[in-house]
This record gives sequence, structure tokens and C-alpha cells, in this order.
Amino acid sequence: MNPVRILVVGLGNMGRSHAISYHRNPGFEIVGLMSRSIQSATIPDELQGYPLFEDFDGAMAATKPDAVSINSWPDTHADYAIRAMEAGAHVFMEKPIATTIADARKVVATARRTNRKLVLGYILRVHPSWIKFIELSKTLGKPLVMRMNLNQQSNGPAWTGHKNLMDSLIPIVDCGVHYVDVMCQMTGARPARVHGIGAKLWEAADKPNYGHLHVTFDDGSVGWYEAGWGPMMSETAYFVKDVIGPNGAVSMVPASSEGKDKLTEVTDSADIDRHTKTDMLRYHHAEVGPDKNFVKPDDFISTEDEPTHQELCDREQALFLRAIREDIDLDDAMDAAVNSLEIVLAAEQSINEGRVVELK
Repeated sequence: MNPVRILVVGLGNMGRSHAISYHRNPGFEIVGLMSRSIQSATIPDELQGYPLFEDFDGAMAATKPDAVSINSWPDTHADYAIRAMEAGAHVFMEKPIATTIADARKVVATARRTNRKLVLGYILRVHPSWIKFIELSKTLGKPLVMRMNLNQQSNGPAWTGHKNLMDSLIPIVDCGVHYVDVMCQMTGARPARVHGIGAKLWEAADKPNYGHLHVTFDDGSVGWYEAGWGPMMSETAYFVKDVIGPNGAVSMVPASSEGKDKLTEVTDSADIDRHTKTDMLRYHHAEVGPDKNFVKPDDFISTEDEPTHQELCDREQALFLRAIREDIDLDDAMDAAVNSLEIVLAAEQSINEGRVVELK
């Protein structure tokens, strides 16, 4: 088959990683790299020589791509995706699908109407440790209690990155879609109500840079997610991924620290390679015998051989290629992306209005 000719939009952390995946995968041919600040961007050695564009419409007209990879700021996602699909291109899009539910639904409707493939960058869905985590959670009985967070201490390049991201979305919305999507997969239930709290601790930001959401599902399961960005955030307990049910609990044990110099380098919590990295899964069995002692010891499942961040991006793009070539049905994944966005936006609404938000 001929390679899929792809235009890459956005060259931040994720855009660079996805572009490198296309460069290495013979099933793709990069026809251009586009960013509104491309002339000042640092182009990795592997990506040197590709045509550069600063304007989306100009890039689309010049390259006429089969597919577009959208990795730009969140408030551009829906517009770029719709324009790409209307032009006949398939779309890979980093999360979130949009910044409003109306726009998210419009993106999905456009994909269905134009019969274009739309793959969302939910990286945990291709991560073997997280797939196993979800699989084990389904053995714990119901209801489930799910506890997750991802706080990030902003310094170095993360300071600017987090500040710019907050122009589009607060942390519990931007990062939260990943983790509430995991909760929805664990429960298989519909979210019923959401409560959010937030605080503005960062003078450089004009929105709450810390947030906490609680979601209740219609099967009685409950979950919370916490996220904060800023130079004041604590490095303690930034990695909590834990699920509890009547039969026991499953927890992710984070990868051990490499002892970075906190004064000169990006801190562990802001290091994108450590956001999904684990050492093992710990499976706790709740069963006790007549003497009230546990019948089984905890099981420890090693995940030391899990993929790197770049290898996970390679897996996402392999899925995108298969979706295009094999006409994979993506309806459930697209609906899940809208569903997770609805939950986190309800949490932001709850913060702004000071009330619990009921979901239909």
C-alpha cells in the first residue's frame, strides 16, 4: 500500500513525539510540519528537511494530506479537526477532543458524516500496564472506589508549558480526561453527578491551578481525581493510582525516583516520561479466614518492561494506521472521548458555580 501522507500540526512535547513516530513508520509519509511559531521552534534532527508551515490553511492547500495529526493548543483542536475532515483527511488528535461539549459533539458528528477516521490521543488505552490495571479492577466487585491524581511541579520548560496550557484549560480538565476515561472503563457505568473544588495558588495564572473532582456513577461506584500545576506544587504523593472494591484493591506502584537535581532540571512530577511509568501493580486480596487474617498475600505484578513514552506514541500511530487501512470501527472510542470531557467540564462548572452538577 502507498504510505499515508500526513501533515503534523503542533511541535510541542506530544507533537514532536508523534512526528517522530510517523518518521519511523514506513506506513506514513510526513508532507509537512505546521506550527504558528515554526520559525522559532527547535526541530529535532530526525525531522529536519520536511516542509515547514506557519498557517493551517496554507499547509493544507500545499500538501493535500491524507491525514492530519493535531497536537496544538487545546482551543484549536475542534476547529482544525473539522476543517481537516471536511477536506477529506483522517485525523489523529491529542486530547482533549475540544474545550466545550458542543464542539466535541460537532467533531464526532463531522467524522461520522464525512466517513473519516478520528483517533484520539488517549495514551493510556495503548499502555499495557494500564490495560492490566483496568482488567484487574473488574475482578474487585462493585461498587468501586477509584483514587487518582497527577500533580506537577512547574519549573524550567514546564513553567512556560503549564502557564500556556492554562490559557485553554485548567489542570483537572486537560489531564483529567485520561483518568476519568479509565474510571469509566473500570466501572462500565454512566456518570451520574460531579462535584469539583479548586484554588488559585499561582499568581501567573488567572484560573484555578489546583483542582479536585469527585464523580459518582449509577452503579454506586465513586472516584476522585486531583491535578495541580505550578511552582508551588508538592512533589509528595503526585502519583496515586488506586482502585478498591469489595474483593480487594489494585494499586500502581510508581517508578522509583532517579534523584534529579530539583534546582536545575524539570522535576519528577513534571517529567512527561514519568506520568505513566510504574514499577509494578500491587493486587491486594480482601478475603480473611476464620481467624480474621488474610487468606492470600498480596500479588506483585512487575511492569518494569513497559514501553517508553516514545514507544507508546508509536503504538498510538500504529493504531491510527490500522484504523485507516482496515476501516476499524471507532464509534465507542469517540463517544468515550466526549463522555470523559463532559465529566471534567462538569467539574469545572461545579467549581465556578459552587454546586454539584447532575449529568443526564
